[in-house]
Amino acid sequence: MDVPTLGVEEEFFVVDPSGALRTDVEQVLESAGEGDHELRTAMVETGSAVCADLEAVDKDLAARRSRLVDAAGSVGSRVLATATHPLDDPEPVPITRDPRYQRMADAFGATAYDTLVCGCHVHVAVPDREAGVHVLDRIRPWLAPLLALSTNSPFWRGEDTSYAAWRPQVWKRWPTAGPTEVFGSLAVYEQQAHDLQATGAALDEGMLYYDARLSRQYPTVEVRVADVCRLAEDAVLIAGLARALVMTALADDGPPAAVPVSLLRAAAWSASRHGVEGRLVDPVERAARPAPDVLGQLLAHVAPALEAAADLTRVRDGVERVLSRGTGSRAQREAFARGGWDAAVEAVTVR
Repeated sequence: MDVPTLGVEEEFFVVDPSGALRTDVEQVLESAGEGDHELRTAMVETGSAVCADLEAVDKDLAARRSRLVDAAGSVGSRVLATATHPLDDPEPVPITRDPRYQRMADAFGATAYDTLVCGCHVHVAVPDREAGVHVLDRIRPWLAPLLALSTNSPFWRGEDTSYAAWRPQVWKRWPTAGPTEVFGSLAVYEQQAHDLQATGAALDEGMLYYDARLSRQYPTVEVRVADVCRLAEDAVLIAGLARALVMTALADDGPPAAVPVSLLRAAAWSASRHGVEGRLVDPVERAARPAPDVLGQLLAHVAPALEAAADLTRVRDGVERVLSRGTGSRAQREAFARGGWDAAVEAVTVR
């Protein structure tokens, strides 16, 4: 089994010393010498190099986070690794002054102004776009467990949402966001992409906000379902599982499981609501089961790929750590219980 390369994109908030969102990150990006603007001016995105193994991903993410923290510190700012800001109202944060982002704001109004959220996207190389569609059709039932492992957005505008991840609930306001049906071929994928743009639901291919899609820039499948993780090691875990899912799909010559979108939406909702501390949807039995059981099924499903990539022990141990200590959502809630909002913000401040 061939082991493809991979890369990880992470989105972060930049805040002032009080923890309030900054509205201009230009100085941080200039000081860091890397990173990109995002839709909103309080956000930055970093992207790893193309990596051959998880050790390289781990080192790369740690180094980029460190450089970003140093750059933010040089202008009196902090970096938060949380998928929603615990306190601030997102609406006053301006749209980045980029023609494409301005068009998005004009076309989608309050949706663009309300979706101030940070995700983690994993790119895994595929032989070509046709193979990429083959992968998309086969990984779709297993994406919700990746969200469960990454959940890191329990608070929204100073309130506990009761969700482990509120980001997906906000993100799904975009008309193209969420799970997809089985495409069956690249021609169908491209026709649907054309149709969504023709109807105005997407301004361009970059606005196909599927849980997983073909990258418009790279020869990869891009898995977009995860919250940005509080800890870089959890982002590495998500990356390892995403690559294993892609490898498993590439080796699968059988027909894709005919799981309806309605069930995938239910699975995503359960993962968003409960994270790893409740019940998730078993994509095989199509029933709710304890999260450890569903995650165990995921590991069994991708075990040959993890072994081929020499990732099995690392990924299995990573899942066990998350089940034991919880995700970023638990860390945020525990911090808030100890010391209020200041402590919650401190808990997701990148060091």
